[in-house]
Amino acid sequence: MRKVYLDCAATTPMRDEVLEAMSPYFNIRFGNPSSIHWFGQEARGAIEEAREKVAALIGGRGEEIVFTSGGTEADNFAIKGTAYANERNGNHIIASSIEHHAVLESCHFLERRGTRVTYLPVDKYGLVDPEDVSAAITEKTVLISIMHASNEVGTIQPIAEIGKIARERGIPLHTDAVQTAGHIPVNVDELGVDLLSMSAHKLYGPKGVGALYIRKGTRLVSFMHGGEQERRRRASTENVPGIVGFGRAAELAQSELGKEARRLISLRTQLIEGLLERIDRLTLNGHPTKRLPNNVNVSIEFVEGESILLNL
Repeated sequence: MRKVYLDCAATTPMRDEVLEAMSPYFNIRFGNPSSIHWFGQEARGAIEEAREKVAALIGGRGEEIVFTSGGTEADNFAIKGTAYANERNGNHIIASSIEHHAVLESCHFLERRGTRVTYLPVDKYGLVDPEDVSAAITEKTVLISIMHASNEVGTIQPIAEIGKIARERGIPLHTDAVQTAGHIPVNVDELGVDLLSMSAHKLYGPKGVGALYIRKGTRLVSFMHGGEQERRRRASTENVPGIVGFGRAAELAQSELGKEARRLISLRTQLIEGLLERIDRLTLNGHPTKRLPNNVNVSIEFVEGESILLNL
């Protein structure tokens, strides 16, 4: 029986073009990018080229991209780094109640150290109300963190509206765009975000590499020390093959964004219509229109979701 993979929200297969781009950096162009000799500078050049490609995917600048080990580290860096950098200004963070565990656990960590966190509810579609964000802001608020789109039900949040509120109140805004970067148009200026998390393996790139966009002028304390890599933002020898792969994956995603979104929306519509026609008491979860093109989340009355997954 032919098996069909339907869990690209968890991870995607790496594209052949990405593997091809990465390959020389394992055993041919293997220099340490911190070294000043030719081999090191060759690797350094590859990193900077990839940095520009990742930045272009979200409408940012290369100097505003810090490479990490993945989306989880990027979220931790954004949440904890902002809290520590602004601890003299306040100790209050706003987040939604449905954030990825990387955000929620970072908030819980800070709560145990005295930070106060307001967790905002969502409506039946999984949407955060921008008015709730505005109402939750206090004079002690130092960060707002709302995911760009749900990794579970695919609902796309009104980040641009929230961004306007954050900008008017002078509060940094972080969004976890792990599910959206490379799948729908993402522009940091249009969204009004100061911090944005990404992950390569969610857009047909390699695992073990991600990035945090940090708008110029945003205050952030680094929590990895021991070297001057990533403009002293993140110590540790860079994962050159992974970063090169991320850059190539971002480049491909940007060039195919519209075409791929249309293809996925067509497949998504066919799947939803087919499920609704064939299965009684089935409910589509998430917003009917404000959702990711590659997401379908359904529930069936009296049927446990985990039991279905175990048989797929």
